[in-house]
Amino acid sequence: MGVKFPCATRLVVTIKGKRYWLWRTVDANGYVLDALLQSRRNKRAALRLMRKLLKRQGTTPRVIVTDKLRSYGAAKADLMPGVEHRSHKGLNNRAENSHLPLRRRERRMMRFKSARQCQRFVSVHGQVANLFQLHRKHLSAADHRQLRATAMTTWREIALSTVL
Repeated sequence: MGVKFPCATRLVVTIKGKRYWLWRTVDANGYVLDALLQSRRNKRAALRLMRKLLKRQGTTPRVIVTDKLRSYGAAKADLMPGVEHRSHKGLNNRAENSHLPLRRRERRMMRFKSARQCQRFVSVHGQVANLFQLHRKHLSAADHRQLRATAMTTWREIALSTVL
């Protein structure tokens, strides 16, 4: 059985003149599962991302949807030969849209000073964004307000516990 998650790697982040690739995995509902910043985008880098994700999820996915980078297919063939792999331009839009907060930060000239700083931001931002992501089309206005208030209360508790 398993879950379905798309991966995207087309985001380039430049830090001190050096190019890094942001690998990000998103599940079928749009929740960010993991993000990894690496200086390469070859088979070895894809294997590292997939191993990290599989270890964290605990189950193998049913389907992997990726962009057209060939290293995904090579890594998937080594780790999960029986899993279906879909590689199409429009299928991974959900993962591509998860890159938007990073691009907003770059536009505001709040650039990253190091790869470590970027990795910390991306990892934390994905988890926090998942907390506030409410699928409005499935909720009434009252339910949406209630869930949003609960999310804000949870966030305040987390923020206060880290400060103290």
